Amino acid sequence: MNSSLNAARRSRELAEAGDLVVDVLVVGLGATGAGAALDAASRGLSVVAIDAHDLAFGTSRWSSKMIHGGLRYLAKGQVKVAHESAVERGLLLRHTAPHLVRAQPYLLPLTPAVSGGQAATVMTGYRLGDGLRMAARTPRRLLPGPARISAGRALSLAAPLSLNGLRGALLSWDGRLVDDARLVVALARTAASRGARILTRCRALELAGNGARVRDELTGSTFAIRARTVVNATGVWAAQLDPDIRMRPSRGTHLVLRPETLPGLRAGLHVPIPGESNRFALVLPQSDGRVYVGLTDEPVEGPVPDVPQAPEEDVAFLLDVLNSVLGVPLGRQDVAGTYAGLRPLLAAGGRTADLSREHALLTSGSGVVTVVGGKLTTYRRMAEDAVDRVVALGRLGAGGSRTARLPLVGAGAVQEAGAARQAGVVPDRLRARYGSEAGAVRALMAEDPALAEPLPTGITRAELVWAVRHEGALDVDDLLDRRTRIGLVPGDRAAALPAARAALAY
Repeated sequence: MNSSLNAARRSRELAEAGDLVVDVLVVGLGATGAGAALDAASRGLSVVAIDAHDLAFGTSRWSSKMIHGGLRYLAKGQVKVAHESAVERGLLLRHTAPHLVRAQPYLLPLTPAVSGGQAATVMTGYRLGDGLRMAARTPRRLLPGPARISAGRALSLAAPLSLNGLRGALLSWDGRLVDDARLVVALARTAASRGARILTRCRALELAGNGARVRDELTGSTFAIRARTVVNATGVWAAQLDPDIRMRPSRGTHLVLRPETLPGLRAGLHVPIPGESNRFALVLPQSDGRVYVGLTDEPVEGPVPDVPQAPEEDVAFLLDVLNSVLGVPLGRQDVAGTYAGLRPLLAAGGRTADLSREHALLTSGSGVVTVVGGKLTTYRRMAEDAVDRVVALGRLGAGGSRTARLPLVGAGAVQEAGAARQAGVVPDRLRARYGSEAGAVRALMAEDPALAEPLPTGITRAELVWAVRHEGALDVDDLLDRRTRIGLVPGDRAAALPAARAALAY
């Protein structure tokens, strides 16, 4: 079946949804929900997956874009989640999304604030992390091992580091996404190619084990979706559909720096947080030249907002930590944008920074299966476990999960169509975002040269048109805030707004 998502397909499948009784209804289209829709559909089950907003509207677009092996969890004694993370990282690198996930080097600068004993302890941790890589059977060619490097080598990878007392750095490697929201789009489209009905702008008003009452947020009309089983994958909003669930979300804030702010930064940085034994701020150079700096871990009280905001105290904290290793300190004026996401943690005692990231499955009295906790790296395992649970509850007769080796849309060998070949070489930037579909995106530019015009971050108008035709984008927010990340910087968003409007009408 076609993997393209667009307004016409949504309208057609929305009209069908009220007349069906599907095997699985999934509520929430972040990474876990889209992953559950794919898992169920790939087992041959009929699936409807809905979201009140858009693909990757919630936590799944606010991550650090890391696909990491769980070293921090190993340090806390959470061996199961650490090993699970390493396994899932390996699957993404090798099988399911090699076009979106690749290795990223990170430096921990050995400044006067890092003692010799601390450096030895961290290096031991890095070697244990490399052991997790080996246990997960991820080849070293995809994820190199750790090393101690000289100050000169450190500066060649991270020129903005301060020379004051720098005696080298610890080099480690981990996985990173080109874009977390693009992973969710790929999951949803792959699920659609297996027959899943992916319906954005459909809000679940009431949820039970046999379906939901739903409102189309575009028209205001309400209707019922009947299902044999239901998965609640709404993350930090799960308690709004099941009041028996107790969440304790925490806020992770990031700063967004323009490309010219930290020139010569080729590797990410792990910067020790003062007073913490195994917590680091992350400095993450992006493929578009921007740099993300994160992240905090602060408890959030009260109602859960649709779009969290980054408070100024988080911004000041992250700048202070970052400036502890820079030769030229940055100020508030150097921060071009901010974003914050909420971790969907189950309520427990202690600091949110210390709560387990292991996921949990909860079954309501009516039979709704809610999946909470976990993290972006382990979305596939969370989805598999949730579908296993509803298959058993509903006696659906499906086999086991098939997603560990199932390539996502774009993960196949890059094959350029004839039109794309005639248009010329496909840029590496497009390959990194679209994989085997890069040639088709490039072909749009050949058909209409105006679509090759670059926008902020290097995104082209053709990519906006592609998102409308094939990736389910319905409005300018979808285009600028999720299919691309132009909107993370308000000035860039304003500059790209006319192009986004034109793409919707193209």
